[in-house]
Amino acid sequence: MSNPLWTKADVVAATHGEATGADWIANGVSIDSRTLQKDDLFVAIKGENTDGHAYVATAFERGAAAAVVSDVTDAMRAAGPLVIVPDALEALNELGRAARRRTGAKIVAVTGSVGKTGTKEALRVLLSEQGATHASALSYNNLWGVPLSLARMPAATEYGILEIGMNHAGEITPLSKLVEPFVTLITTVEAVHMAHFNSIEDIADAKAEIFDGMQAGGIAILNRDNPHYARLAKRAKAAGAGRIISFGEHADADARLEKVALKDTCSCVSASICGTPVTYKLGVPGRHIVMNSLAMLACIHALDADLTQAALALAHLEAPTGRGERHHIEAMGRPFTLIDESYNANPASMRVSIETLGRVEPGPKGRRIAVLGDMLELGATSVALHRELAVPLMRADIDLVYACGPDMRALFDALPADQQGLYAENSDGLITPLSEAIQSGDVVMVKGSNGSRMKPVVEALKALGEDDSASIRRNRGEA
Repeated sequence: MSNPLWTKADVVAATHGEATGADWIANGVSIDSRTLQKDDLFVAIKGENTDGHAYVATAFERGAAAAVVSDVTDAMRAAGPLVIVPDALEALNELGRAARRRTGAKIVAVTGSVGKTGTKEALRVLLSEQGATHASALSYNNLWGVPLSLARMPAATEYGILEIGMNHAGEITPLSKLVEPFVTLITTVEAVHMAHFNSIEDIADAKAEIFDGMQAGGIAILNRDNPHYARLAKRAKAAGAGRIISFGEHADADARLEKVALKDTCSCVSASICGTPVTYKLGVPGRHIVMNSLAMLACIHALDADLTQAALALAHLEAPTGRGERHHIEAMGRPFTLIDESYNANPASMRVSIETLGRVEPGPKGRRIAVLGDMLELGATSVALHRELAVPLMRADIDLVYACGPDMRALFDALPADQQGLYAENSDGLITPLSEAIQSGDVVMVKGSNGSRMKPVVEALKALGEDDSASIRRNRGEA
């Protein structure tokens, strides 16, 4: 994979653009001048809040090989080589299509209401040990993230894992057709983005759009325990799936959980993966991770990759940033554990995160503390869905709850007085009281939708002391 990612001739052929300047090669593709690397191709996309054309000069200052632009100026021409196109976003799509056409990689497309990014990242780790693997960065799963991820895929890739997300009907179909996956995976269907849908069935149908671009005879991997399994399976078959592999605890699941020991830092699993018995350790705790691991191994089977090697590699998984990542903070005589779940939240992920927190043993005299921000895009059901979290919080023996956001008020008020830590209108109001209240041995989990701004809470708690997480993992032999 040492060949250049894109040449000038390749980009012109893919985009049908007009090139200026001398020949060049690009080893990456970027749409953000802030994170652009030397020799990246910069694509100046017009977004809702910013226009990439305003940063073309900055991109060249940072070492861009060339820039794809639609609104060209003399200053841009003088700054560096250009590829001039009618629409930069469509040009990015064309780069994605060209990248897809030139590779013989087996492509997996992952979607689902919960767990798609963690599952995508885990598949990247598992398959990287078996061949040249390319995966979406971060949560690049929307109308620009998917083509960008494809455009970054080297021609010599053997396995590709692309994440596809949505919050409205009709968003996944064009992205699936761009990706043309051989394997499609839907982790689960839950009540998320309800502000944009009339029912959970409508969400299932929107997730099923992932089959619209599936290669003829491709494989669909579906959650057999989910109540919408039959609906999804019917759509997959109608789209031309050659095989459906189901996963879960259901007696008829092809990738079936047989036995599990859930621990506070890991899980030990026995399963049958399409008839092959497999026993493995999972380096990330939580029943939801166990269930997703079945889907991962079903993907490995579907790709004809080495199942035993993948099962062994599961022991080395780590939670992605903001999705269960753990930090052990030495805070001036008050050592505590911080669980960062700040990236996003919905009712399903809240429940599993609370359940996982309930399994973590605090230190001597320590407490389990949940710090929760609003779950967004839940529509008319939002207040009720927030209030309903009181039950799992009580069942998990969570000692204190700190909450913020207008809808989290309903949850906070539904809790017993001895479980109420503090309520604030926004996350900023929690930082100082929480920082002062933390005691030695506490376990603190922070979670909320991205728009609830829970990440600053995490950063403030990390700033209380040194993070010993890496050294602890080394001592355990985990890294």
